[in-house]
Amino acid sequence: MRAAAAALAALTLAACERPAPEPAPAAPVQPAEAPATPAAPPAATPPALPAQLQGDIEGRGTEPFWAVKVTGGQITLERPDHPPLTAGAAPARAEGEAAVWEAPTVNPPLRVTARVQPGCSDGMSDLSYPLAVVVLVGGETLKGCGARAGEMPRGER
Repeated sequence: MRAAAAALAALTLAACERPAPEPAPAAPVQPAEAPATPAAPPAATPPALPAQLQGDIEGRGTEPFWAVKVTGGQITLERPDHPPLTAGAAPARAEGEAAVWEAPTVNPPLRVTARVQPGCSDGMSDLSYPLAVVVLVGGETLKGCGARAGEMPRGER
């Protein structure tokens, strides 16, 4: 019985003992902060075109005679000894103080540049135009004058 009492005492003591505390969980490891990357500069806003260069444009020149229209995303060039050349064009972009329309996929490539130049003269008439217009078609440069569509000066009738 002594043995039973000793065993009972041992069990009682064992029940009173507290188990060893579990180690505290390690603090979560925070990822190292990435070095701050500088913010990208805002995209440059393309310069705005002057009002005289916005919208549809017409131009004409002499020696050789030619006429160009830039309307609704299309360029049409007419010359007496050539079939009309019509091509889709990207919207005008500012290049310095000029507006530029290009149709690089047509053969030959076509580029129209217009800039404000009050008093532009075609060299053959007494008409005064508000714009200077240059057309590059293939390797040829055509220089003349122009205005917004519907505002081309007209001679006396």
